[in-house]
Amino acid sequence: MLVFILTIGVFGIINTEMGVIGILPSLAEHYNVSVSEAGLLVSSFALAVAISGPIMPLLFSGMNRKKVMLLVLGVFLLGNIVSILTTNLTLALIARIIPALFHPIYCSMAFSVAAASVSKEEAPKAISKVFIGVSAGMVIGVPIVSFIAATVSVEMAMGFFAFVNAVVFIATLIFVPSMPVTGKRLSYGSQVMVLKKSVTWLSIAAVILLNGSVFGVYSYFAEYLGKVTNMSANNIGLLLILFGAANMIGNVIAGRLLTENARKSITTFPFALGILYIVFFLFGQYIVPITIITMIWGVLAGIGGNFNQYLMMSAAPEAPDFTNGLFLTSANLGTTFGAAIGGVFISAWSTPYVIWVGILSLLLSVIVILLRNHRVAVNEQLSR
Repeated sequence: MLVFILTIGVFGIINTEMGVIGILPSLAEHYNVSVSEAGLLVSSFALAVAISGPIMPLLFSGMNRKKVMLLVLGVFLLGNIVSILTTNLTLALIARIIPALFHPIYCSMAFSVAAASVSKEEAPKAISKVFIGVSAGMVIGVPIVSFIAATVSVEMAMGFFAFVNAVVFIATLIFVPSMPVTGKRLSYGSQVMVLKKSVTWLSIAAVILLNGSVFGVYSYFAEYLGKVTNMSANNIGLLLILFGAANMIGNVIAGRLLTENARKSITTFPFALGILYIVFFLFGQYIVPITIITMIWGVLAGIGGNFNQYLMMSAAPEAPDFTNGLFLTSANLGTTFGAAIGGVFISAWSTPYVIWVGILSLLLSVIVILLRNHRVAVNEQLSR
Protein backbone atom coordinates (compact mmCIF):
# COMPACT_ATOMS: atom_id res chain seq x y z
CA MET A 1 0.00 0.00 0.00
CA LEU A 2 2.81 2.41 0.89
CA VAL A 3 4.69 1.88 -2.39
CA PHE A 4 1.41 2.14 -4.34
CA ILE A 5 0.53 5.49 -2.69
CA LEU A 6 4.06 6.77 -3.37
CA THR A 7 3.76 5.71 -7.02
CA ILE A 8 0.46 7.57 -7.49
CA GLY A 9 1.88 10.54 -5.58
CA VAL A 10 4.90 10.73 -7.87
CA PHE A 11 2.55 10.42 -10.87
CA GLY A 12 0.53 13.41 -9.64
CA ILE A 13 3.60 15.57 -9.09
CA ILE A 14 5.33 14.66 -12.37
CA ASN A 15 2.03 15.06 -14.22
CA THR A 16 1.66 18.57 -12.80
CA GLU A 17 5.11 19.33 -14.24
CA MET A 18 4.80 17.66 -17.65
CA GLY A 19 1.05 17.60 -18.31
CA VAL A 20 0.94 21.25 -19.41
CA ILE A 21 3.13 20.41 -22.43
CA GLY A 22 0.16 18.99 -24.31
CA ILE A 23 -2.12 21.97 -23.61
CA LEU A 24 0.24 24.93 -24.09
CA PRO A 25 -1.84 26.45 -26.95
CA SER A 26 -4.98 26.23 -24.78
CA LEU A 27 -3.14 27.71 -21.80
CA ALA A 28 -1.85 30.56 -23.98
CA GLU A 29 -5.46 31.36 -24.85
CA HIS A 30 -6.56 30.93 -21.24
CA TYR A 31 -3.93 33.39 -19.95
CA ASN A 32 -4.20 35.61 -23.07
CA VAL A 33 -0.49 35.33 -23.94
CA SER A 34 1.60 33.87 -26.78
CA VAL A 35 2.50 30.16 -26.85
CA SER A 36 6.17 31.03 -26.25
CA GLU A 37 5.20 32.99 -23.11
CA ALA A 38 3.00 30.10 -21.98
CA GLY A 39 6.09 27.90 -22.42
CA LEU A 40 7.48 29.57 -19.29
CA LEU A 41 5.05 27.35 -17.36
CA VAL A 42 7.26 24.41 -18.40
CA SER A 43 10.76 25.91 -18.36
CA SER A 44 10.35 27.80 -15.07
CA PHE A 45 9.10 24.64 -13.35
CA ALA A 46 12.05 22.57 -14.63
CA LEU A 47 14.55 25.26 -13.61
CA ALA A 48 13.08 25.47 -10.11
CA VAL A 49 13.36 21.68 -9.74
CA ALA A 50 16.98 21.73 -10.92
CA ILE A 51 17.91 24.48 -8.46
CA SER A 52 16.10 23.06 -5.43
CA GLY A 53 17.02 19.41 -6.14
CA PRO A 54 20.01 19.09 -3.79
CA ILE A 55 18.87 21.76 -1.29
CA MET A 56 15.26 21.08 -0.31
CA PRO A 57 15.57 17.30 0.35
CA LEU A 58 18.58 18.09 2.54
CA LEU A 59 16.68 20.70 4.59
CA PHE A 60 13.72 18.37 5.20
CA SER A 61 15.76 15.17 5.69
CA GLY A 62 15.33 15.15 9.47
CA MET A 63 11.54 15.61 9.56
CA ASN A 64 8.79 13.00 9.88
CA ARG A 65 8.31 11.53 6.41
CA LYS A 66 4.51 11.53 6.56
CA LYS A 67 4.31 15.18 7.60
CA VAL A 68 6.69 16.19 4.80
CA MET A 69 4.65 14.25 2.22
CA LEU A 70 1.43 15.93 3.36
CA LEU A 71 3.13 19.34 3.25
CA VAL A 72 4.36 18.84 -0.33
CA LEU A 73 1.05 17.41 -1.56
CA GLY A 74 -0.79 20.29 0.10
CA VAL A 75 1.45 22.86 -1.61
CA PHE A 76 0.87 21.17 -4.98
CA LEU A 77 -2.88 21.00 -4.44
CA LEU A 78 -3.03 24.70 -3.53
CA GLY A 79 -0.89 25.60 -6.56
CA ASN A 80 -3.18 23.54 -8.82
CA ILE A 81 -6.26 25.34 -7.52
CA VAL A 82 -4.71 28.80 -8.00
CA SER A 83 -3.68 27.85 -11.57
CA ILE A 84 -7.28 26.91 -12.37
CA LEU A 85 -8.84 30.04 -10.90
CA THR A 86 -6.46 32.69 -12.22
CA THR A 87 -6.26 34.06 -15.76
CA ASN A 88 -3.04 36.00 -15.00
CA LEU A 89 0.14 34.35 -16.28
CA THR A 90 2.38 35.90 -13.61
CA LEU A 91 0.22 34.50 -10.82
CA ALA A 92 0.07 31.14 -12.61
CA LEU A 93 3.88 31.08 -12.82
CA ILE A 94 4.15 31.76 -9.09
CA ALA A 95 1.58 29.00 -8.45
CA ARG A 96 3.82 26.58 -10.36
CA ILE A 97 7.29 27.72 -9.26
CA ILE A 98 6.54 27.42 -5.52
CA PRO A 99 5.36 23.76 -5.79
CA ALA A 100 8.30 23.07 -8.13
CA LEU A 101 10.68 23.99 -5.29
CA PHE A 102 9.03 21.27 -3.18
CA HIS A 103 8.97 18.71 -6.02
CA PRO A 104 12.40 17.17 -5.24
CA ILE A 105 11.44 16.65 -1.59
CA TYR A 106 8.57 14.27 -2.36
CA CYS A 107 10.27 12.43 -5.23
CA SER A 108 13.58 11.90 -3.43
CA MET A 109 11.72 10.84 -0.29
CA ALA A 110 9.53 8.46 -2.31
CA PHE A 111 12.64 6.64 -3.58
CA SER A 112 14.20 6.55 -0.10
CA VAL A 113 11.04 5.34 1.66
CA ALA A 114 10.32 2.70 -1.00
CA ALA A 115 13.88 1.35 -0.68
CA ALA A 116 13.70 1.34 3.12
CA SER A 117 10.36 -0.52 3.13
CA VAL A 118 11.98 -3.74 1.82
CA SER A 119 15.27 -5.61 2.18
CA LYS A 120 18.43 -4.16 0.65
CA GLU A 121 18.37 -6.82 -2.09
CA GLU A 122 14.78 -5.98 -3.07
CA ALA A 123 15.26 -2.18 -2.92
CA PRO A 124 15.81 -1.75 -6.71
CA LYS A 125 12.49 -3.52 -7.41
CA ALA A 126 10.62 -1.29 -4.95
CA ILE A 127 12.17 1.83 -6.49
CA SER A 128 11.31 0.57 -9.99
CA LYS A 129 7.64 0.48 -8.96
CA VAL A 130 7.81 4.14 -7.91
CA PHE A 131 9.44 4.87 -11.27
CA ILE A 132 6.27 3.61 -12.95
CA GLY A 133 4.63 6.74 -11.51
CA VAL A 134 7.44 8.86 -12.95
CA SER A 135 6.99 7.29 -16.41
CA ALA A 136 3.21 7.59 -16.28
CA GLY A 137 3.42 11.23 -15.22
CA MET A 138 5.91 12.09 -17.95
CA VAL A 139 4.33 10.24 -20.86
CA ILE A 140 0.79 8.97 -20.14
CA GLY A 141 -0.27 12.13 -18.29
CA VAL A 142 0.27 14.34 -21.35
CA PRO A 143 -2.30 12.63 -23.65
CA ILE A 144 -4.79 12.31 -20.76
CA VAL A 145 -4.63 16.03 -20.01
CA SER A 146 -4.74 16.88 -23.73
CA PHE A 147 -7.86 14.73 -24.15
CA ILE A 148 -9.65 16.42 -21.22
CA ALA A 149 -8.75 19.88 -22.56
CA ALA A 150 -9.99 19.00 -26.06
CA THR A 151 -13.26 17.37 -24.97
CA VAL A 152 -14.21 19.43 -21.90
CA SER A 153 -12.08 22.50 -21.08
CA VAL A 154 -8.58 23.60 -20.14
CA GLU A 155 -9.80 24.34 -16.60
CA MET A 156 -10.96 20.72 -16.21
CA ALA A 157 -7.62 19.53 -17.62
CA MET A 158 -5.79 21.46 -14.90
CA GLY A 159 -8.41 20.17 -12.47
CA PHE A 160 -7.08 16.68 -13.19
CA PHE A 161 -3.76 17.70 -11.59
CA ALA A 162 -5.61 18.89 -8.49
CA PHE A 163 -7.79 15.75 -8.35
CA VAL A 164 -4.83 13.33 -8.37
CA ASN A 165 -2.93 15.31 -5.73
CA ALA A 166 -6.05 15.56 -3.55
CA VAL A 167 -6.62 11.78 -3.72
CA VAL A 168 -2.99 11.08 -2.75
CA PHE A 169 -3.16 13.65 0.07
CA ILE A 170 -6.21 11.88 1.56
CA ALA A 171 -4.68 8.41 1.04
CA THR A 172 -1.45 9.53 2.72
CA LEU A 173 -3.36 11.05 5.62
CA ILE A 174 -5.41 7.88 6.22
CA PHE A 175 -3.18 4.96 5.23
CA VAL A 176 0.46 6.04 5.64
CA PRO A 177 1.75 5.59 9.21
CA SER A 178 3.83 8.18 11.00
CA MET A 179 7.43 7.83 9.81
CA PRO A 180 9.81 9.75 12.06
CA VAL A 181 13.52 9.60 11.19
CA THR A 182 14.97 6.81 13.34
CA GLY A 183 18.54 6.21 14.41
CA LYS A 184 21.30 8.75 14.29
CA ARG A 185 20.31 11.66 12.07
CA LEU A 186 22.95 12.78 9.60
CA SER A 187 23.92 16.42 9.90
CA TYR A 188 23.61 18.66 6.86
CA GLY A 189 27.39 18.92 6.71
CA SER A 190 27.96 15.14 6.70
CA GLN A 191 25.42 14.74 3.87
CA VAL A 192 27.01 17.48 1.77
CA MET A 193 30.39 15.78 2.31
CA VAL A 194 29.39 13.14 -0.27
CA LEU A 195 30.28 15.81 -2.85
CA LYS A 196 33.94 15.26 -1.95
CA LYS A 197 33.75 11.76 -3.43
CA SER A 198 34.87 11.42 -7.05
CA VAL A 199 32.28 8.65 -7.57
CA THR A 200 29.52 11.17 -6.80
CA TRP A 201 30.68 13.57 -9.51
CA LEU A 202 31.20 10.77 -12.03
CA SER A 203 27.66 9.61 -11.26
CA ILE A 204 26.29 13.13 -11.77
CA ALA A 205 28.06 13.32 -15.15
CA ALA A 206 26.74 9.88 -16.14
CA VAL A 207 23.15 10.79 -15.25
CA ILE A 208 23.33 14.08 -17.19
CA LEU A 209 24.68 12.30 -20.27
CA LEU A 210 22.34 9.29 -20.11
CA ASN A 211 19.24 11.40 -19.52
CA GLY A 212 20.35 13.82 -22.21
CA SER A 213 20.76 10.90 -24.62
CA VAL A 214 17.09 9.98 -24.16
CA PHE A 215 15.37 13.36 -23.86
CA GLY A 216 17.61 15.14 -26.32
CA VAL A 217 15.90 12.95 -28.92
CA TYR A 218 12.49 12.40 -27.29
CA SER A 219 11.89 16.16 -26.93
CA TYR A 220 11.66 16.32 -30.74
CA PHE A 221 10.10 12.91 -31.34
CA ALA A 222 6.68 14.28 -32.32
CA GLU A 223 8.32 16.66 -34.79
CA TYR A 224 10.44 13.81 -36.17
CA LEU A 225 7.37 11.61 -36.69
CA GLY A 226 5.57 14.43 -38.47
CA LYS A 227 8.38 15.63 -40.74
CA VAL A 228 10.49 12.51 -41.32
CA THR A 229 8.05 9.59 -40.95
CA ASN A 230 5.15 11.70 -42.31
CA MET A 231 2.68 10.41 -39.72
CA SER A 232 -0.69 12.00 -38.97
CA ALA A 233 -1.35 13.75 -35.65
CA ASN A 234 -3.54 10.86 -34.43
CA ASN A 235 -0.87 8.27 -35.23
CA ILE A 236 1.79 10.40 -33.55
CA GLY A 237 -0.36 10.46 -30.41
CA LEU A 238 -0.72 6.67 -30.52
CA LEU A 239 3.02 6.20 -30.87
CA LEU A 240 3.67 8.51 -27.91
CA ILE A 241 1.27 6.41 -25.83
CA LEU A 242 3.08 3.25 -27.01
CA PHE A 243 6.37 4.80 -25.87
CA GLY A 244 4.85 5.52 -22.46
CA ALA A 245 3.44 2.02 -22.02
CA ALA A 246 6.78 0.48 -23.02
CA ASN A 247 8.51 2.87 -20.62
CA MET A 248 6.55 1.42 -17.70
CA ILE A 249 7.47 -2.11 -18.78
CA GLY A 250 11.10 -0.99 -18.78
CA ASN A 251 10.77 0.04 -15.13
CA VAL A 252 9.79 -3.49 -14.13
CA ILE A 253 12.64 -5.02 -16.15
CA ALA A 254 15.13 -2.54 -14.64
CA GLY A 255 14.32 -3.66 -11.10
CA ARG A 256 15.24 -7.23 -12.01
CA LEU A 257 18.42 -6.25 -13.88
CA LEU A 258 19.67 -4.13 -10.98
CA THR A 259 18.93 -6.91 -8.51
CA GLU A 260 20.81 -9.53 -10.57
CA ASN A 261 23.90 -7.64 -11.84
CA ALA A 262 23.74 -3.86 -11.60
CA ARG A 263 27.24 -2.96 -12.80
CA LYS A 264 27.17 -5.19 -15.89
CA SER A 265 23.65 -4.03 -16.83
CA ILE A 266 24.50 -0.33 -16.56
CA THR A 267 27.75 -0.75 -18.53
CA THR A 268 25.88 -2.55 -21.33
CA PHE A 269 23.01 -0.04 -21.50
CA PRO A 270 24.68 2.73 -23.62
CA PHE A 271 25.67 0.16 -26.25
CA ALA A 272 22.13 -1.24 -26.50
CA LEU A 273 20.57 2.22 -26.82
CA GLY A 274 23.31 3.35 -29.23
CA ILE A 275 22.63 0.43 -31.60
CA LEU A 276 18.92 1.25 -31.49
CA TYR A 277 19.63 4.90 -32.36
CA ILE A 278 21.70 3.87 -35.39
CA VAL A 279 18.77 1.73 -36.60
CA PHE A 280 16.50 4.70 -35.81
CA PHE A 281 18.61 7.00 -37.97
CA LEU A 282 18.68 4.53 -40.89
CA PHE A 283 15.04 3.40 -40.91
CA GLY A 284 13.11 6.11 -39.04
CA GLN A 285 11.30 7.28 -42.17
CA TYR A 286 9.36 4.00 -42.42
CA ILE A 287 6.20 3.48 -40.32
CA VAL A 288 6.61 -0.21 -39.41
CA PRO A 289 10.29 0.04 -38.33
CA ILE A 290 9.64 3.26 -36.36
CA THR A 291 6.78 1.56 -34.50
CA ILE A 292 9.05 -1.32 -33.46
CA ILE A 293 11.86 1.12 -32.62
CA THR A 294 9.48 3.19 -30.45
CA MET A 295 8.45 0.15 -28.44
CA ILE A 296 12.05 -0.97 -27.80
CA TRP A 297 13.14 2.63 -27.15
CA GLY A 298 10.38 3.08 -24.58
CA VAL A 299 11.52 -0.03 -22.71
CA LEU A 300 15.16 1.12 -22.77
CA ALA A 301 14.20 4.64 -21.63
CA GLY A 302 12.34 3.16 -18.65
CA ILE A 303 15.35 1.02 -17.79
CA GLY A 304 17.65 4.03 -18.17
CA GLY A 305 15.69 6.14 -15.69
CA ASN A 306 16.09 3.45 -13.02
CA PHE A 307 19.78 3.03 -13.87
CA ASN A 308 20.31 6.78 -13.41
CA GLN A 309 18.75 6.72 -9.95
CA TYR A 310 20.82 3.68 -9.00
CA LEU A 311 24.04 5.34 -10.20
CA MET A 312 23.46 8.27 -7.86
CA MET A 313 22.08 6.27 -4.93
CA SER A 314 24.88 3.69 -4.94
CA ALA A 315 27.47 6.47 -5.06
CA ALA A 316 26.48 7.75 -1.61
CA PRO A 317 23.95 5.45 0.11
CA GLU A 318 24.75 7.06 3.47
CA ALA A 319 22.82 10.23 2.50
CA PRO A 320 19.76 8.95 0.58
CA ASP A 321 17.61 12.11 0.59
CA PHE A 322 20.42 14.41 -0.50
CA THR A 323 21.64 11.90 -3.10
CA ASN A 324 18.18 11.48 -4.59
CA GLY A 325 17.96 15.26 -4.77
CA LEU A 326 21.22 15.27 -6.73
CA PHE A 327 19.72 12.65 -9.02
CA LEU A 328 16.68 14.84 -9.75
CA THR A 329 18.87 17.86 -10.45
CA SER A 330 21.20 15.88 -12.70
CA ALA A 331 18.29 14.32 -14.59
CA ASN A 332 16.68 17.73 -15.15
CA LEU A 333 19.99 19.20 -16.31
CA GLY A 334 20.38 16.27 -18.72
CA THR A 335 16.90 16.90 -20.11
CA THR A 336 17.56 20.65 -20.44
CA PHE A 337 20.97 20.27 -22.10
CA GLY A 338 19.82 17.43 -24.33
CA ALA A 339 16.80 19.38 -25.59
CA ALA A 340 18.91 22.53 -26.13
CA ILE A 341 21.62 20.70 -28.10
CA GLY A 342 18.94 18.81 -30.03
CA GLY A 343 17.49 22.13 -31.12
CA VAL A 344 20.95 23.24 -32.31
CA PHE A 345 21.40 20.04 -34.35
CA ILE A 346 17.99 20.50 -36.00
CA SER A 347 18.75 24.14 -36.85
CA ALA A 348 22.23 23.37 -38.18
CA TRP A 349 21.42 20.24 -40.20
CA SER A 350 17.80 18.97 -40.12
CA THR A 351 15.36 17.00 -37.97
CA PRO A 352 16.76 13.47 -38.66
CA TYR A 353 20.15 14.49 -37.22
CA VAL A 354 18.69 15.09 -33.75
CA ILE A 355 19.32 11.37 -33.18
CA TRP A 356 23.06 12.09 -33.19
CA VAL A 357 22.62 14.07 -29.98
CA GLY A 358 21.65 10.78 -28.37
CA ILE A 359 24.49 8.83 -29.98
CA LEU A 360 27.18 11.36 -29.00
CA SER A 361 25.82 11.59 -25.44
CA LEU A 362 25.99 7.80 -25.17
CA LEU A 363 29.59 7.71 -26.40
CA LEU A 364 30.59 10.18 -23.70
CA SER A 365 28.56 8.28 -21.10
CA VAL A 366 30.52 5.09 -21.84
CA ILE A 367 33.76 6.86 -20.90
CA VAL A 368 32.26 8.25 -17.69
CA ILE A 369 30.68 4.92 -16.67
CA LEU A 370 33.98 3.06 -17.20
CA LEU A 371 35.81 5.67 -15.09
CA ARG A 372 33.14 5.31 -12.42
CA ASN A 373 33.45 1.51 -12.45
CA HIS A 374 37.21 1.82 -12.03
CA ARG A 375 36.80 4.24 -9.11
CA VAL A 376 34.26 1.96 -7.42
CA ALA A 377 36.59 -1.04 -7.85
CA VAL A 378 39.48 0.91 -6.33
CA ASN A 379 37.31 1.96 -3.36
CA GLU A 380 36.22 -1.64 -2.82
CA GLN A 381 39.85 -2.79 -2.74
CA LEU A 382 40.79 -0.06 -0.28
CA SER A 383 37.91 -0.96 2.06
CA ARG A 384 39.00 -4.62 2.29
